[in-house]
Amino acid sequence: MSDNRNLDDAVNGIDPATNDNGVAGLPENAFRELAADEQYHPVMHPARDYREVTPYSVGMGLLLAVIFSAAAAYLGLRVGQVFEAAIPIAIIAVGLSSALGKKDALGQNVIIQSIGACSGVIVAGAIFTLPALYILQAKYPDIAVNFFEIFLSSLFGGILGILFFIPFRKYFVKDMHGKYPFPEATATTQVLVSGEGKGEKSGSQAKTLIIASLIGGIYDYVLATFKWWAENVTSIASEWGTALAAKTKLVFSVNTGAALLGLGYIVGLKYAFVIFAGSIFVWWIIIPLMGTYGAPEIASMEPGAIFSDYARLIGIGGIAMAGVIGIVKSWSIIAQAIGLAARELKGKSSDIKEVRWQLDISMKHIVYLIAIALIAVLAFFYFGVIHTFWQALVAWLVVVVIAFLFTTVAANAIAIVGSNPVSGMTLMTLIIASAIFVAIGLKGTSGIVAAMVIGGVVCTALSMAGGFVTDLKIGYWL
Repeated sequence: MSDNRNLDDAVNGIDPATNDNGVAGLPENAFRELAADEQYHPVMHPARDYREVTPYSVGMGLLLAVIFSAAAAYLGLRVGQVFEAAIPIAIIAVGLSSALGKKDALGQNVIIQSIGACSGVIVAGAIFTLPALYILQAKYPDIAVNFFEIFLSSLFGGILGILFFIPFRKYFVKDMHGKYPFPEATATTQVLVSGEGKGEKSGSQAKTLIIASLIGGIYDYVLATFKWWAENVTSIASEWGTALAAKTKLVFSVNTGAALLGLGYIVGLKYAFVIFAGSIFVWWIIIPLMGTYGAPEIASMEPGAIFSDYARLIGIGGIAMAGVIGIVKSWSIIAQAIGLAARELKGKSSDIKEVRWQLDISMKHIVYLIAIALIAVLAFFYFGVIHTFWQALVAWLVVVVIAFLFTTVAANAIAIVGSNPVSGMTLMTLIIASAIFVAIGLKGTSGIVAAMVIGGVVCTALSMAGGFVTDLKIGYWL
């Protein structure tokens, strides 16, 4: 066994004298760019077998996925933002392994985190589009919400998001090592590593999360039960605020719920201010200007109505343009991935021998799997949604092109800021899809349902791609 390990280490460029216990802290070069002749060595020793996929890790991962899916769906539908579940699930996994006395649990904790973190990813892909079908039922009674349409749109979107991103793995995870900060993956990795051999620290992290949950629950209970203060504090609750809104359309408001306060803490001060700046621009600049200098019918509207009918569309346009700019910036990455796939399909491959923990699935296999998935999506559109083949084919082309192009935008956003602008890219998808559907004669309720289901596929694909790049980076480090 020792000889085999040493031989394996020699092949993979690992010094067998290091990592005697199979697990060490993150190497010094984990977060910086590598020199030309330098190689990153993962925390888990490549020559050692670890317990990873076990009944405990899979079962606990699924349980946490269910719990955090419910929490993410509630928060997303309530405030339009979905929290990233990877970090709290990693803390729980480390705390549980410490409480249960599990040794060398890092591999299992990675699996728990990987499965559990899919909760927020899939929820984000579904809640921004599919609930609209239920809302539209009030206006169009002939719209029937089919469970299998919702289920299959999320399923196929998740599969496409994974398969479309695999060709980009090497670029984002390895080639850009030290250049992209990967804030969420960094925090999650450090939490997972901190649990190895440091039971008190890992247990204290889980304790902190439990205490924070209790504080949030008690806070919201007091708020909802005793009404000591309003959940939405707004200036129009006072006479001077109502008069100000009537004259200038200027409104001040803040949500004091625990979920939104916690969300601001999670995303951090910088990006909380980015969101705040967007709100200020719309509510304190755009709406007052439109209400003061706009057409008479706009000036007679309340600030909330101006936002719903006019100002919100400006934000959607800004998000859509950001998506276009993201595609343009990522075009070289897209071309590189397509070129790699084309070379492998022609039987050509790189002469550089990769160490075995950097081996990718054969691009031929990925292309075959993508082809199977795309055929299944086309069949779903034709038999389950649209029922006219050429219209289903057009819808299929829209999904394929947009999902593939936006995959790099989603991954790039996660790698840089740790937040996936999936809602904005989905809005752009709905705008493009709706325009195309009207052009090909797919109108009315059938067109609405088709646009929403197709938007759900694209939204889930982009969300899954963003979550997948985090998982792959964690795997690269560990």
